[in-house]
Amino acid sequence: MQYQATTAAPSWRTTTTTNRCYYNYMPQYHPTVAVIDPLERVAKLASQSAVVIFSLSSCCMCYAVKSLFSGMGVNPTVYELDEDPIRGREIERALVRLMGGATTVPVVFIGGKLVGSMDRVMASHINGTLVPLLKEAGALWL
Repeated sequence: MQYQATTAAPSWRTTTTTNRCYYNYMPQYHPTVAVIDPLERVAKLASQSAVVIFSLSSCCMCYAVKSLFSGMGVNPTVYELDEDPIRGREIERALVRLMGGATTVPVVFIGGKLVGSMDRVMASHINGTLVPLLKEAGALWL
């Protein structure tokens, strides 16, 4: 079997034919394309709303957390990770790292700060610290 040396092809090739320009994208590393770290993406998404829940649409614990917040009159921003198969998996892996390898969903952020999963949210609700946290974040006005 013989191997031939290949030359690096440009990432964008143009072919001009009678006033038409065809772009053939060849996926390669391009220095102007910024790759966003999934942890940075999680932090950015978590800071864009008062309450953010990372969830799976088929998860019963996620449903319970969403029901808890909606029953309190809070309108959280919910990111269903299974609805975006590529970025959802990246975010889910980032959440596993963030949570220290624990079960990933639901993961709740209030005021841009990590509260945790279902057990932490319920513990905060039971001991009375959840409502002040929601008020401080501007998610609850009672």
